[in-house]
Amino acid sequence: MKIVITQFVSLDGVSQGPGSADEDPSDGFTRGGWFVPYLGEDFVRQASDWLDLADGLLFGRRTYEAFARDWPQIPEPDPFTVRMNTLPKYVVSTSLTEGAWNPTTVLRGDVAETVGALRARPGREVQVHGSARLASSLLDAGLVDGLRLVVAPVVVGQGRRLLAGRSDVGLRLVHQARTEAGLSLLAYEVTGAAPRAEFEGIQPLE
Repeated sequence: MKIVITQFVSLDGVSQGPGSADEDPSDGFTRGGWFVPYLGEDFVRQASDWLDLADGLLFGRRTYEAFARDWPQIPEPDPFTVRMNTLPKYVVSTSLTEGAWNPTTVLRGDVAETVGALRARPGREVQVHGSARLASSLLDAGLVDGLRLVVAPVVVGQGRRLLAGRSDVGLRLVHQARTEAGLSLLAYEVTGAAPRAEFEGIQPLE
């Protein structure tokens, strides 16, 4: 299966607390809810299409516990409720022994080994939603196949940023779109290490 990261980010790269003020106030974050003003039906349709590609969901412990608390309480006809609650869930954690949001599998041990084994299984996509720290770890480990960024036209100025890993990563843009509310939808394929070159000037036009 492919490992695909789907993330909401601000223009300054913040991914923490997009949905509400109290979603994730860790580390003193006080500016949650910055994504919500830009939601619209066209984005919901696109997000639903992306979720249709998932054969599983992959989380870090913090995001898993927040989603496990909230999603079972969200009633239909929310377009995501049934799929979020019934898809297989995988949570990377050294502290959890089991998950209450079934069906859940806890992945313990080395991330490269446990997620690598999951990635080697047949199937379509295992999608990472939220879980910025895990996403960075997976990028560092070379386990990410694709990256979907939903960029809100806002500078948050505080909070945990998504791409805070140590490795350089090359990407190829495979899809781009814009919603009526101003969200930029960018889908990338991971191509390996980031390419580099020396600037040798602009060639004259013929």
